[in-house]
Amino acid sequence: MKRPWLNKRTLSYAGIVAASLVIGIVSGWTSLATQIDDSAYDWMFRLFPPPVTKPHCIILAIDDDTLDAMGSQSEYRTILSTGLELLAAGHPKVVGIDMILTDKAAPTKDERLERAMQATKNLVLVTHLTGQRWENPLPRFGQWAAAVGHDTADEHSNDGVTRQIPLEQRTARERHWALGLEAFRLARGERLLETPEDVQIGNETIPVARTSEANRPLRVLYSPDPKAIPKISIKQLMDSPDKAAQFTGQTVFIGVTSDTATYDRVATPYRTGRIPGVEVHAQLFETLERGLFLIDASALSVVGFCLLTGLLAGLIFALLNGWPAYLSAAALLMAAHVTPFLVFRQGIVFPYLAPMASAWLTVAAAASYQHFVVRRALRASETERKRYQQAIHFVTHEMRTPLTAIQGSSELMGRYNLSEEKRKQMTDMINQESKRLARMIQTFLDVERLSDGQMELKREQFTARELAEACLQRVRPLGERKNIRVSTGELIGVLEGDRELMEYAIYNLMTNAVKYSGPGTEVTVTCRTEGDRVRLSVQDQGIGMDAKELRQIFQKFYRTKRAEASGEQGTGIGLSIVEQIVHHHGGKMEVTSRPGQGSCFTVVLPAHSRASQSPTVAV
Repeated sequence: MKRPWLNKRTLSYAGIVAASLVIGIVSGWTSLATQIDDSAYDWMFRLFPPPVTKPHCIILAIDDDTLDAMGSQSEYRTILSTGLELLAAGHPKVVGIDMILTDKAAPTKDERLERAMQATKNLVLVTHLTGQRWENPLPRFGQWAAAVGHDTADEHSNDGVTRQIPLEQRTARERHWALGLEAFRLARGERLLETPEDVQIGNETIPVARTSEANRPLRVLYSPDPKAIPKISIKQLMDSPDKAAQFTGQTVFIGVTSDTATYDRVATPYRTGRIPGVEVHAQLFETLERGLFLIDASALSVVGFCLLTGLLAGLIFALLNGWPAYLSAAALLMAAHVTPFLVFRQGIVFPYLAPMASAWLTVAAAASYQHFVVRRALRASETERKRYQQAIHFVTHEMRTPLTAIQGSSELMGRYNLSEEKRKQMTDMINQESKRLARMIQTFLDVERLSDGQMELKREQFTARELAEACLQRVRPLGERKNIRVSTGELIGVLEGDRELMEYAIYNLMTNAVKYSGPGTEVTVTCRTEGDRVRLSVQDQGIGMDAKELRQIFQKFYRTKRAEASGEQGTGIGLSIVEQIVHHHGGKMEVTSRPGQGSCFTVVLPAHSRASQSPTVAV
């Protein structure tokens, strides 16, 4: 059973919307989409920054003042030893050192640093992954570490902004967690448990799934206040040892903050400058302490949202028209733009480009289709409906003539005592007009049924001469009234088909020729056989047509400007009916014409064996 809604136009519309949707979804996984999504993320991060909370860690900084007081970068071991020794008086809970201690230094310096590490509780050292090789701290230092974490503080983003930190890094043989995560674990005094979907430390669940790179990236919630994490330099601690009390029970991160001594500085979504790597680790620690996390939306949810926007865009322009459709589409576009912001407030990072591109492309495709295809078809349908109504009015007008004659004659016969001869004349006229009216109605209905494929043609043979003479009898009064000579040339050919319909077609061509010709002109009907074809032509000397009009002349309800300007009545349906009749008889129409020099309409039909030739007849 054929579904009425499943048609060619519906399928093409669905195909265009679907193709636009696919392009929108695919565009969300391009490098350009990554840049746009990152910029949108930074903007949303600035609009909705994380709340400012009491800090849970403190930074012991090796700043420019410390380097000026204690020496250059070659004295890092001495500076670090001094810091740990002074820090010991404060009894911090955890100490994380963001400095690579792979290379050996002077024995005295390494021995001093080793003693300081031995005296430090819950010490976390760092390792650095280069390719597939770990740069681990020297064994003499590593033996005193409660944990060794990696120092990666830049996720190698396209624009250099550190938005997330990999909590896990691994090679084939060795795996390390992030420095900030190890410090958090030791501060909580809990074991770390992991699943493919998250990491658990005590009652804290960190929603970081293992990705294809197995690095479990976590977005860092940087504090909007640049001074949210307190910093005390080793120089300040040297000058005021009593400041060590500020580190009591705190998690401490030690690292270089000097602008000139290190290039370990990264950008944040605030884009207000760069911060040292040690502060990034501290910000990761604060993110874990808050227990508030930003989770990336799953690819399935993103695709689902894009599919929903595409479906709604298609339904909007399929069910609505005009301003309601465009207002609904505008609401859909606004929803696609606003959704990433709304879900961001709920802790979900939703990509920006894919939903936006899917919404815009599907809305544009659906709106364009409606405007250029559906609305044009509707306008054409409305125009055809109006012209069809005009045709019906024309047909009813044509029927009034025989009806008026029948009505008038019957009234005369009933009202007056007429002679037998006069009564017989009126009876004959009523009979003829009744038959004419019946033929007119039947022809009109047959053409409509023929167009809809509901009628089979009659199959009978008749000569071109018989067809032309039958039409000439009816056209003769029209020609005489306009002083137009209607003549025939040679009429050779035998046709097969529905004679009544063919008479209607030729009669229509002949009446058009007379109608649009001026007084004193001539209309000629000829027919000849060429091979297996019969060519019956109606030639006039009337107003003619140009090339553009010839291309549209057989369209239903089409009338040329010259025809409308002539003042002759018509609906433009006649030639369309003629062409349908000829087409159903296996033939075709040929037309030649020039403005002001007349037209020649030729009916080309299959020929048959029985031939007939008639002499020239003039009217």
